[in-house]
Amino acid sequence: MKALFIAAALAGIGAGVARADPPAPPPDHHPVCLWTYMIDHTHTVDPKTVLFTMKNGDVWKNTLPQACNGLTFNGFEYVTRDGSICDNMQSIMVLRTHEVCMLGAFTREIPAQPKPKGQ
Repeated sequence: MKALFIAAALAGIGAGVARADPPAPPPDHHPVCLWTYMIDHTHTVDPKTVLFTMKNGDVWKNTLPQACNGLTFNGFEYVTRDGSICDNMQSIMVLRTHEVCMLGAFTREIPAQPKPKGQ
C-alpha cells in the first residue's frame, strides 16, 4: 500500500511538471534591462511591438509574446520596483481598458542610414 501511495504521489508530481511554465531561456541568455530614467519616449507600432527610445538616441524594440489589444490606441503604463524594466519580466497595463500584458524580448534597433544627398 505504501508503494502504491508513493507511486501515485510521484505521478502527481510528474503531472505538475507537465503543466509548468514554458522552458526557461537558454543559459547564455542574459535579460536586457532598461533604466526607466533613461527612456525618452515610447511608440507603439502594433499590438505586439513597442519601441523604447532612450535619451541617448538608442532604440530598443520589445516584441510582446501575445498581442495586447487596445495598446495601439490607448497607450500603457508600468510600475517598477528598482527603476528598470527587463525583457520577459515586466508587465504593462493598457490605460483605458486596464488589460495587462507581458513584455517580451528587447532587441536593439539599428538606425537606418541616411541616404546620400542627391539620391
